[in-house]
Amino acid sequence: MGEFVRLEVDGAIGTIRLDRPKMNAINAQLREELVAVALEARDRSDVRAVVLYGGERVFAAGADIKEMEEISYADMVGWAAQLQDALKLVAKLPKPVVAAVTGYALGGGFELALTADFRVRGESAKVGVPEITLGVIPGAGGTQRLTRLVGPAKAKDLVFTGRHVTADEALALGIADQVVPDPDVYTAAVAMAARWADGPAVALRAAKQAIDEGLELDLDSGLRLETALFAGLFATEDQKIGMRSFVENGPGKAVFTGR
Repeated sequence: MGEFVRLEVDGAIGTIRLDRPKMNAINAQLREELVAVALEARDRSDVRAVVLYGGERVFAAGADIKEMEEISYADMVGWAAQLQDALKLVAKLPKPVVAAVTGYALGGGFELALTADFRVRGESAKVGVPEITLGVIPGAGGTQRLTRLVGPAKAKDLVFTGRHVTADEALALGIADQVVPDPDVYTAAVAMAARWADGPAVALRAAKQAIDEGLELDLDSGLRLETALFAGLFATEDQKIGMRSFVENGPGKAVFTGR
């Protein structure tokens, strides 16, 4: 367990909890601890779904500007690559991931939220990529994951202006999948994650891989990936359980083991 990031496990849900007062600014130490905790969440078989959470007050206000201000170009090349790698690790977690977005999720904080499969945000949360107002651009996935989520024109609007996105617009753009009253964000995110916590873990991993990696491929290659992953699931215990349950009891009644 790190000083600023820890994994809290309740049942089959693991919460990756950011806790660097006051605003969960992402510095080198938080980044390194995030990597360690993400690896733990990835490797623990008892963790079947993950919630990203920064607490009731703030998700993550962004990168630590005081740390970044004096970094040279040569050092920033490595610093930025390390942050990209950390967030890429979270994005590639082979389990459903839900971001519980409270307070502020700006810059690097918003880019961390974009690594999740789904986002639950509070009604008054302040979300956006304001890096342009600092004379730079998003450097941890904001120009790439955001564009894939909302399309190039809408992404350019948000990146070029650095403006905050309201709750209603976030829902319309797909930046948020659910908007709830601020005090209910974490509870709602856990409830969403719980939908998959007792599901067929290997099939869910394959589904996430097929969708995420398929986005980077041409259609024929994506279809081949899908076929390979689909066929591979016939080596799992859950495939046997699911199909046997369907034949004997009808749809939606299987009790999966996660193997």
